[in-house]
Amino acid sequence: MVGGVDRYFEISARGSTMSREVRGGLATFFTMAYIVVLNPLILGGGKDIDGASLPLAAVAAATALMAGLLTILMGVVGRFPLALAAGLGVNALVAYEIAPLMTWADAMGLVVIEGVIIAILVLTNLRVAVFHSVPMQLKTAIGVGIGLFLTIIGFVDAGFVRSTGQGSPPIGLGIGGKIVTWPGLVFVIGLLVTVVLVARKVKGAILIGIVGSTVLAIIVEAIAKVGPAGGPAGSPAGWQLNVPVVPDKWVGVPDLSLLGNFNVLGGWKSAGFVICAMFVFTLLLTDFFDTMGTMVAVAQEGGMLTKDGMVPRTKEILLVDSIAAAAGGVASTSSNTSYIESAAGVAEGARTGFANLVTGGLFLLAMFLAPLVTVVPFEAASVALVVVGFLMMTAVRNIDWTDYEIGIPAFLTIVIMPFTYSISNGIGAGVITYVLIKASKGKLRDVHPLLWIVALLFVLYFCVGALEKLVF
Repeated sequence: MVGGVDRYFEISARGSTMSREVRGGLATFFTMAYIVVLNPLILGGGKDIDGASLPLAAVAAATALMAGLLTILMGVVGRFPLALAAGLGVNALVAYEIAPLMTWADAMGLVVIEGVIIAILVLTNLRVAVFHSVPMQLKTAIGVGIGLFLTIIGFVDAGFVRSTGQGSPPIGLGIGGKIVTWPGLVFVIGLLVTVVLVARKVKGAILIGIVGSTVLAIIVEAIAKVGPAGGPAGSPAGWQLNVPVVPDKWVGVPDLSLLGNFNVLGGWKSAGFVICAMFVFTLLLTDFFDTMGTMVAVAQEGGMLTKDGMVPRTKEILLVDSIAAAAGGVASTSSNTSYIESAAGVAEGARTGFANLVTGGLFLLAMFLAPLVTVVPFEAASVALVVVGFLMMTAVRNIDWTDYEIGIPAFLTIVIMPFTYSISNGIGAGVITYVLIKASKGKLRDVHPLLWIVALLFVLYFCVGALEKLVF
């Protein structure tokens, strides 16, 4: 039995072990479990054309269910350590731009349509062909940019970096330029301990950092009674997302009433063809390139890229991701997509889809066991994101910075991702400048024909705001 599992997932062949896969699966879950709490807050904050809101408990249950099932599907079919859940950014687009123009069922119907289109692109090999057309060093830059993106996500989510509320500087350290909060101290201690463990090459360093930081957070909250951040009853010095306390109730029956609540045709009637087509295009382009960037970054972190920069079982991975996009609409959780937090699991040793069985199983348990998703605050989970950011940053040495034809596009790819909080924006900027520079130097044949099309699509993508103004 064990031998069969090893052969199917290629655990030994990829230089991994069962224990490393389990550790990696745990690390991935704990770094992205926040989505079960955060997705309901984002979707629940929007109202549809009838003024209706989605029930938070039902969104949370559906979010955990889909994350569990789709992550397991990726593990079994893609055999790659890439976890999936409701996509951040996409859920905000659905909640605050799409839903107000139609019903929630209609909005989720557009998500389903987008997922089906992406699946067709995979089955016709177009999505894989586009992936092939991107130069190797630009793929490397995508991974490095995502590493910086993860780092700033970790700093911001932990409250280590905050908006100053001023024009200059726009962001600063902690509150008033100082770390003066208990949660901030927990994050700093957790980060320092974790980097020491990583530097000493301790097995399970990142997972130890998350668990240890959570335990410390629980102790601090029990003594200092810090409370939550934000909201009417919160304060800037409070915990981000979750207050780390041991809950009174450990088990609850999940509400799955939102499953199947979608309508693929309704929005086209209520909002109009042009508006719906624009929304579908925006969803499509975001999902299309976010996943490709995430897949490369995770494979790069685990040393799984081939010499030509390809990822093993690329087509299967992209197909599962496409199914996930449509499934998110079916479940009313918005488009589900691959999570870059999977790199935390890879950093812990995960190299195969077996780790996904662990991560997915925990998400399914999260439907019933509240402590798994309501105990870990951002200040504890973000420790992993910052450390993984460093690990992914190390690939920057593989970019030839003396060659401006690739160096400038790589630079823009890397810096625009964290500064605009968008993987797609970074990829788009890199592709457009790469094509433009090559064209300006008369090296048109150096650019793959598909990359010209991608560059034009990204130009359209960046012009969506102007086009929306013309439509509205």
